[in-house]
Amino acid sequence: MNSPLIQLLVLAGIAVFLILRLKNVLGTREGFEKPPVTDQAPRSRSNSPAFEVIEGGPDLDITDHVPEGSDAAKALAKMKRLEPSFGVDDFLGGARQAYEMIVMGYERGDLADIQPFLSEEIYESFVDGVAAREDQGLTIEAEFNGVRETELMDATLDATTNEAELTIRFVGELTSAVRDAGGDIIEGSLTEVKRQKDVWVFSRIMGSDDPNWQLVSTDG
Repeated sequence: MNSPLIQLLVLAGIAVFLILRLKNVLGTREGFEKPPVTDQAPRSRSNSPAFEVIEGGPDLDITDHVPEGSDAAKALAKMKRLEPSFGVDDFLGGARQAYEMIVMGYERGDLADIQPFLSEEIYESFVDGVAAREDQGLTIEAEFNGVRETELMDATLDATTNEAELTIRFVGELTSAVRDAGGDIIEGSLTEVKRQKDVWVFSRIMGSDDPNWQLVSTDG
């Protein structure tokens, strides 16, 4: 074998050796590399249980005040169906204002402004009470300090007439003093705060044009 042929074989061997080394180096992963991007979302399985989406739920405007499923809650729900604008929270807010207005109207003997919020029977009893005081020469000096508690105790709805009745318990604070004809205080105090508790029933025909609730009972 001559010398050129031997040299050619040696060069070919070197070339094969270099190619194998280069392939080994390029095929080796070293250091930090980002992992290959794959679909990370798990595939849904046909035998997996389906989740039921429950829409709606308890009406918190009702269940915040009466137990869910109670007769009172059912009555309130029917009131809302008859009159979608009706809200228990809104009613109680108005009832607080009405309580102060009615109490002070009676204490001061000024019934004209509160008459639209009184049933005929309650109005007549207020008129009689104020007249009895005047006949004795008595006057009442009172100052309302605020409503401390307002609680919805019961709710009913007459299915025939759509007349709703809401029973509310109030705890109010006021100062009240009764003066005789000579101006002397014979009962109460102008400085001592009196806590007054009342259970009142308000009534209204749901869906009627008249928006006013009327006081129909002052003892529940």
